[in-house]
Amino acid sequence: MTNTLHRFGDAASFYDDYVIFAIPSQGKTDKGSVPKLKRFLEIALQFQPVNLGDARNGGALRPSRSMQPTSHWNRDHTPDFRAVIDGVDAPTTVAAVFDDRVNAENFLKAVKEADLGMCVNVSTSVDGAEQCCHFAGQPRHSVGYSLGFEGKTEKLPNTQVLTLATMCGHGMISASLAKKMIDWVKEGRRTPEQAAAYLTRFCSCGVFNPSRACRVLEDARRRMV
Repeated sequence: MTNTLHRFGDAASFYDDYVIFAIPSQGKTDKGSVPKLKRFLEIALQFQPVNLGDARNGGALRPSRSMQPTSHWNRDHTPDFRAVIDGVDAPTTVAAVFDDRVNAENFLKAVKEADLGMCVNVSTSVDGAEQCCHFAGQPRHSVGYSLGFEGKTEKLPNTQVLTLATMCGHGMISASLAKKMIDWVKEGRRTPEQAAAYLTRFCSCGVFNPSRACRVLEDARRRMV
């Protein structure tokens, strides 16, 4: 089970969204797991991830307490993958995010060959996960489904906002911020890449996919033309 299970969208919308976790089991495989978690992330670097995450310390783009509000619009948006790897100092959940199925498949195969002795979770569409497992030669252990939203769904934000906000399974990206970024991209005040980077910083475990976010933001902009 993973909080990324509740990413909004139909199966086809996850063609550029693959999140692969490594999770030590408390009391069983957590002892001595830090080097293995670092190794998992090191392997990921070989396959062009768009984000890396450490559930304790965050992702490759992080907020800062030492900057003035206006400086955030001009700061460097280059993901710092090395900071994520170096920051793993205790048993935790780590993740690698990919926007390409081939890269995700090759990474999963490499992880299997590394035999790190930890649980590995693949979060994407069911078909996409099946393809990754088949390529890696690893039978799927189990599958989880999200049942979606129930109740007064007419009060939910629109689909573009939901797609962006639910990419942070811990709810750290507000619907209002997602809508604001969509509006700013439509108005030409920010590029999709800039807006996606701003949103990425709020995801506290580093599983937000900036590539998918760029696509959603660009789609919103094009609909205005």
